[in-house]
Amino acid sequence: MEKIQCICAMRELLQTLTMLENQLTENYGLKLNEAMVLCSVGNDTVSASTIAECTGMTPSHASKVIGAVEKKGLLTRSLGDCDKRQMHFALTDSGKSLLRRLKEEGMEMPEKLKGYFEG
Repeated sequence: MEKIQCICAMRELLQTLTMLENQLTENYGLKLNEAMVLCSVGNDTVSASTIAECTGMTPSHASKVIGAVEKKGLLTRSLGDCDKRQMHFALTDSGKSLLRRLKEEGMEMPEKLKGYFEG
């Protein structure tokens, strides 16, 4: 693949992800990264570094997204048992309900993404 074709393919992928994020925002009031945080936490209590690792975000970006999800009342934080400097995060009842809705209702998979999930 020529280098320019790679860039054009990435542009199309980004446009598709933007469409997917717009659907998430319209249907659930979430940005794509916020939805990924909900999925990363699930029914567990996890650290910020675990969320960053699961989502592929940098620690600073994960911190911003975690803050946004907290502000929406979907996530709560607590101090670590052993190390009071470490924060742990869990979904609130509203967060669990929204994650359940996401899993049950799902979303329409854009055609351009279907190839990534077949296999």
